[in-house]
Amino acid sequence: MDAKWTKIYSSTLLYKVEILKGLLAENNIQSVIVNKKDSVYLIGEIELFVNVEDAFRAKQILIKREYE
Repeated sequence: MDAKWTKIYSSTLLYKVEILKGLLAENNIQSVIVNKKDSVYLIGEIELFVNVEDAFRAKQILIKREYE
């Protein structure tokens, strides 16, 4: 991953990461999902990355969603 991207969230459940990616897209924040989950043993995590410039705003959106 390029240095201009930073991880803001990770989960073992793909649907949770997809929902958050959609939420960020609604707020005009570009994000990328990196699936590090092993397909055979189902271990590992799915990570959500955003541009470094958007990281603070993206984290605030995720925190706000968590408390709604």
